[in-house]
Amino acid sequence: MSFLTAEWNNLAMINYVIDPKILEKYVPSGTELDFFEGKCYVSFIGFLFEKVKVLGLKIPFHTDFEEVNLRFYVKRFENGAWKRGAVFISEIVPKFAISFVANTFYNEHYETFPMKHTLKIQDNSREFIYQWKVNNKWNTIHVETHKDPIEIKIGSEAEFMTEHYFGYNKVSETETIEYQVKHPRWRQYEVLTNTSTIDFEAVYGKEFAFVKDLEPTSVFLAEGSAISIEAKRKIKL
Repeated sequence: MSFLTAEWNNLAMINYVIDPKILEKYVPSGTELDFFEGKCYVSFIGFLFEKVKVLGLKIPFHTDFEEVNLRFYVKRFENGAWKRGAVFISEIVPKFAISFVANTFYNEHYETFPMKHTLKIQDNSREFIYQWKVNNKWNTIHVETHKDPIEIKIGSEAEFMTEHYFGYNKVSETETIEYQVKHPRWRQYEVLTNTSTIDFEAVYGKEFAFVKDLEPTSVFLAEGSAISIEAKRKIKL
């Protein structure tokens, strides 16, 4: 049985190229940074985490909520093949119990803040807004997209961002947690406008304050799907 089943829907992804040296201390043992066309990326992602079940059971008042996370991309070579995965630097949700379970059992980096979202469907477009409150200030991911989804192109930056099917967490210099995330290939909504406003220093600390001065290399919205998170595995080196 999967540890967790749910739906990840309407994933607004804002992507930046950064110096890989910034991420070196976060890279879990047994993995290495995964590059796209020689560039190192971080992604800020807002989405809806819905229909959540843990070990097949619904947790009252904890089945549907927003999440915003900051992640980067790694890979691990094992049994003659590459596993491509993501490492989460920060994950924000509005439910303390979700943070407690994820941090306790998967060594994640969840924090709990007030959150809200708005989804609007216009005649020819869609609007997606995710907000979270830090230091009494609302941060916002806000994108407007075409109304209809399209296939994600093979070999594209969007494919690179979405086709990572493992999660890795650093426990120590010699121990890593690995878990598999299963979902079908996603489609995307092309973004028309991005008017997001994020206080990077307040949310992510001085280390990532510089992102406010960067232009995203891409912004897109993945349609999402049902997903499952499998039981964790510890890797010791």
